[in-house]
Amino acid sequence: METFFSFLERRVDDCSSLLCVGLDPHVSLLPEASAEAALEFSLRIVRETSAYAAAFKPNAAFFEFFGASGWDALSKLIAAIKTESQRIGSMIPIILDAKRGDIASTADAYAKSAFEHLGADCITLNPYLGKDSIEPFIGETEKGVFLLCKTSNPGASDLQDLMVVGATGRSPLPLYVRVAELAQRWNTSNNIGLVVGATQPEALANVRAAAPDLWFLSPGIGAQGGDLATALKAGLRKDGKGMLINVSRSIAKAESPKRAAAELRDEILNIQQELKI
Repeated sequence: METFFSFLERRVDDCSSLLCVGLDPHVSLLPEASAEAALEFSLRIVRETSAYAAAFKPNAAFFEFFGASGWDALSKLIAAIKTESQRIGSMIPIILDAKRGDIASTADAYAKSAFEHLGADCITLNPYLGKDSIEPFIGETEKGVFLLCKTSNPGASDLQDLMVVGATGRSPLPLYVRVAELAQRWNTSNNIGLVVGATQPEALANVRAAAPDLWFLSPGIGAQGGDLATALKAGLRKDGKGMLINVSRSIAKAESPKRAAAELRDEILNIQQELKI
């Protein structure tokens, strides 16, 4: 049976890209504050960038902002991405950026909402409630999760850099590294990845050392100031894969999202070639 990350890797090979296109219809970017405008904003980006996107990542918050009509727009967007995938002959994974985190029946309800009702292929999760909080999301191997590990926001160090005790006899290590180690161990079905910000190359290298096999979802290039070449050098696996470079605003605000996505895809390919990966 296909796993989420074998699905993703097939798409990566189809489009020769590690670019994840974020769909963040912030109200400030819309001609009017409505769910319909958020949907049309996102559909335009999908249509223009589908040839270059290894994945699309709609941010649930910008749709939930509009209430029930926003939720309906998000559902229509996911359906439209699948239709566009069929048109180009290559299915594009859909990562729902929702950062859920709860336990037991609540987690199960979140999983059903994301995967069965909305039709997403993957979701971002907060792992700090432990393994049982992610189990409802990874029971079916074709569905995936990206666990928050080392995020790109300024306050990330408040908790993620705290030193914790590792296994018996080991020196203390940052909490985010412990999260990476656990994710590597839990990834028995090839459907767990990690969110690791591209703004912190040292952390990227640390997480790669702790989780050599996992895929990273890496925001922070562009508007947040992350350097693409530095991030790729620190975070790519030995096979030249293992990272999705998430870009939202730089593409959305471009005069031509299509050209911006194509240039980013090609820049990533050039850097891979320079690194000889």
